[in-house]
Amino acid sequence: MAGEAQRVIEEFWRIQDEGDYTKLAPLFAEDALLEDPVWGTHKGREAILGFMTTMVKEMTARKIRFTVDEICGDDHAAWARWTMHVGDGHSSEETRGGVGIYKVHHGQLTYYRDYMDPPVED
Repeated sequence: MAGEAQRVIEEFWRIQDEGDYTKLAPLFAEDALLEDPVWGTHKGREAILGFMTTMVKEMTARKIRFTVDEICGDDHAAWARWTMHVGDGHSSEETRGGVGIYKVHHGQLTYYRDYMDPPVED
């Protein structure tokens, strides 16, 4: 049975699918920590909002979108397996897998870290 953390992360992905990452900021606690393998570490909701603002610009410019493949969690922690899509959805689209891990306390994210598969070499 899904717990509080899983429900928060399901909401996270519903919002992310809309494409405006800045709308994710209220899901984070004031002192949350976000660690991204490309963009670095961001501490606190304001820093995370700044990161999400950058994400909106960069992901749009680079034609990158993410889809969630699976979410599982209890009341305190959750993980999501996702796919990054680069391109405009045609056959030449590049994909790359990854996993996000999340900690939730009182309905807010306190920790979030992504891990991404290495690029596929031809």
